[in-house]
Amino acid sequence: MQIQPYLFFEGRCEEALEFYRKALGAEVTMLMRIKDSPEPPPPGMHPPGSENKVMHASLRIDEATLMASDGRCQGKPAFQGFSLSLDARDEAQARRLFGALAEGGEVRMPLGKTFFSPCFGMVADRFGVSWMVIVMA
Repeated sequence: MQIQPYLFFEGRCEEALEFYRKALGAEVTMLMRIKDSPEPPPPGMHPPGSENKVMHASLRIDEATLMASDGRCQGKPAFQGFSLSLDARDEAQARRLFGALAEGGEVRMPLGKTFFSPCFGMVADRFGVSWMVIVMA
């Protein structure tokens, strides 16, 4: 059994996919727009004019799969109560990934040495998704 994160960007999904492609080397493996659905969405599910928004996307980041959508296209994504943990192979990669995620975001704990890692930090990216970047000791 696998547990995979599914993030709802509320209208900014395509922008997020491009950001993660550049920042993390993510590869979009599947993308379906609302207008491409084989069945119409339930009434009131999406606001008028959202037919080109992302209904479902899947992306690979190294060996992990992350799924995403524009959700109900309400314009206010809320990513609270969790963080995505990103294992870097070494300190140089951790600094590169952390810096890319921090661009336009908020550093919550700068990268540094801790009792459990030679390099660990926390950052919320420009969409509000919380990330923990770590080099395993």
